[in-house]
Amino acid sequence: MNMLLIRNLSAVLLLLPVLSQAQQKAQIRGVVVDAETKAPIAGASINILTQTTKAYLRGAQSQQNGQFSIDNLDASTFALRVANVGYDDYLQDNVSLTAGQQLKIDTVFLHTESKVISEVTVQGRTPDMKIGIDRKIFDVSQSLVSAGGTASELLANVPTLQVDQDGTVSLRGSSNVRILIDGKESAMAGSDIAALLQSLPAEVIDKVEIMTNPSSKYDAEGQSGIINIVLKKNARIGFNGSLNATGGSFGNAMGSATLNYRDSKFNHFGSYNFNRRVNRGDGFNENIIYRDNTGELEAPRRIYSENDSRRTGLNHTLRLGSDYFMTDKTTFSLAGNLSLRDNNRRQELMYEYNNIPENGPTGSRVSQQYEDDLGLDLQFDFRQVLGRPGEEITANASYGYSTEDGTNDFNEIFAGSRLDIVRQNLTTEMGKNYNAQIDYVLPIAENHKFEAGYRSIIRTSEDSQYSFVDRTNSGNLNLDGLFSNEFDLKNEVHAVYANYQRMLTSKLGAQFGLRGEQMRLTSTYYEVESESAEPRTGPATNGGFDFFRLFPSAYLTYEVGNQGDKIQLSYSRRIRRPNGWQVNPFISASDESNLRQGNPNLRPEDIHAAEVAYSKSYNRWNFVSTLFYRRTNDMINPLQRDPSEIDLPQEFQNASYFVWENVGQSDDAGLELISKVDLAPWWDVTANANIFNNRIRPDIEGVGLNRVNTINWDGNLMTNVKFMPTFSLQMRGDYRSGRERPQGRMNAMWGVDMALKKDVLRNKGSILFNVRDVFNSRRFEMESFLPDRSIASANRWNRRMLTLTFTYRFGVQDLFKRDDNKNGGGPEEMGGGEF
Repeated sequence: MNMLLIRNLSAVLLLLPVLSQAQQKAQIRGVVVDAETKAPIAGASINILTQTTKAYLRGAQSQQNGQFSIDNLDASTFALRVANVGYDDYLQDNVSLTAGQQLKIDTVFLHTESKVISEVTVQGRTPDMKIGIDRKIFDVSQSLVSAGGTASELLANVPTLQVDQDGTVSLRGSSNVRILIDGKESAMAGSDIAALLQSLPAEVIDKVEIMTNPSSKYDAEGQSGIINIVLKKNARIGFNGSLNATGGSFGNAMGSATLNYRDSKFNHFGSYNFNRRVNRGDGFNENIIYRDNTGELEAPRRIYSENDSRRTGLNHTLRLGSDYFMTDKTTFSLAGNLSLRDNNRRQELMYEYNNIPENGPTGSRVSQQYEDDLGLDLQFDFRQVLGRPGEEITANASYGYSTEDGTNDFNEIFAGSRLDIVRQNLTTEMGKNYNAQIDYVLPIAENHKFEAGYRSIIRTSEDSQYSFVDRTNSGNLNLDGLFSNEFDLKNEVHAVYANYQRMLTSKLGAQFGLRGEQMRLTSTYYEVESESAEPRTGPATNGGFDFFRLFPSAYLTYEVGNQGDKIQLSYSRRIRRPNGWQVNPFISASDESNLRQGNPNLRPEDIHAAEVAYSKSYNRWNFVSTLFYRRTNDMINPLQRDPSEIDLPQEFQNASYFVWENVGQSDDAGLELISKVDLAPWWDVTANANIFNNRIRPDIEGVGLNRVNTINWDGNLMTNVKFMPTFSLQMRGDYRSGRERPQGRMNAMWGVDMALKKDVLRNKGSILFNVRDVFNSRRFEMESFLPDRSIASANRWNRRMLTLTFTYRFGVQDLFKRDDNKNGGGPEEMGGGEF
């Protein structure tokens, strides 16, 4: 009997801590309604935040009757935020809970964002710009001047970004930027991200996130930072969708359809986009040669050409995916993207020759290029919320596959004694990407947070080009081994990171991180000796590197006053690894007057970046200023060299010859300003200016490299005017100053875009008229000066374009649209979350 009593007492004593802990948990309940109609609001975002820093702890959604409840809360003092699209946020501070308390808060009334001024209704809209701890977030879903365009054209409208005539994106004057889609590298792009951006419709893009100084959580790749393109993913409850059709000048056309269905357990989404892009371009190139391998010429040789080009692309993009909300703490996601691109380009060149008698006074060249591309991405995501508020683990695995098959036919005619040339290039590219990553977030206390993770990425590619030529007018094409090759590349990056973040005082916060990356690149170049030889059996040359580096990062943020103004200091170390075509020693000939070659001995760039940023907000004015400095060691740049340096036939000695090199060290220091002003409830202006000093100190002798020390600047200005409730205008202009380079200069470039939008069908539809490059002024001009020659060129990638777009939206329009930043993860979370 005594033994039984002792056992029962022991069991009770053992259970007391568990029972005590269970009794300590509290609950919050309430209901959310529309302040005007008093109707319940379903799907509103309910967030429990820390009182001091407003960091996310727990969250839920309101049900169809507007009611919500959040269980298992610790006894403490919190802040409560309720948010829903189209409404002002509701924030209640100092919500105190005691152990075991079931608190029912007062009814939450949400007010719409609409304001009525002089009978003109200005609907609430998502802020165009948000500032996070390590990024600027630009909402581009309402960009009018980009409607009916491509992702490349949309990025040109984002402050601090520039896009050149080839579609290359630059950030703060540097094109060495890493571009992600939904937080991940897209294998659909293959080896050419610019080509993907020029085929991806602007309508599918929701936000653009720019990180000029990313933390150690993110990949260290990218000299000037990271650009993350966040695709639209409708998460409204019920069935929703939209249809879009665009027609434009030169035969441009675009169509898209998006569908979404969400209930309490699943969110299914899909989209299809068709894009027919026709770009009409033109330009000129002048090459004046003063000396060759025999010495000074008695009279300079001159090659002048004018070109007219037409690029046509037929692009199909399909996106399907699902989210499974297994519990309120566990989410699984699966998504796939398929891209089919059928592109062709026809270019006609007319030549003038001086003092090259074998070519005659004139000549012509016609090239016709056909290319079929396929890209596929598969992604799996997992998210598990753990025991502590804010504690979670996320994982991602993805696979990408891409192929490119191309045929390029050239026909070059000379008026002199030189025989005409017929050439055909057959190219194939195949790439695969494998990614795996896992992240863990641990809130140590209310103002302390620790993060750690691992990421592995493996990229492989197999490229080949077989070039056939007829230089004898025989009508037979024979293999040209000089311009034929096979090239294999494998790039591996395995990384671990750790970040620690805490508030040092009520106004001063800090974050420190360290990332370690093991990098390995191996390349094999195969010569092609005969067209009958088995693939990859010719003489082989190997290259690459294998090393480990540490990448620290640090942030200090100080809140000034009580209005949310902030000063932030940050530092990070970064790297720019050479890509495949930069290390491929194969000589590529876009034509026999322009030769390009990679360098298997390229070293990665080593970059150190520091910033001091200040942000200030008034009722109608937001302002961000950033002082920045960037040091780049082993800068990678294409250099023009004398063709006589390599073993080429005499006929190529008048060609321009470019090779990739590590040219030395560069420093960029400048000031970036971004400001948005609401001049009136119906009129706002956004301005951006970037002024910086660029210093380049080359360390290669004998190729005519000059030191550079110049002041450069870029700027753009955009305005939105709403004339009446259903009619609006958007205009933007951009300017990029000239740039001095070690071998020449790039001239200034500017342009203006405008768009008019009319809402129809009770705001379910809209008609938009768009004019890009109103003054037909965007043209890329460059001059080069070498010891033996000077080169001047100008190219326009696309002429002025007019488009007309109709959009129709259907389904549930007034329910919840999930905001990932409000529903968990905080401002550091990035769509898909690459690190």
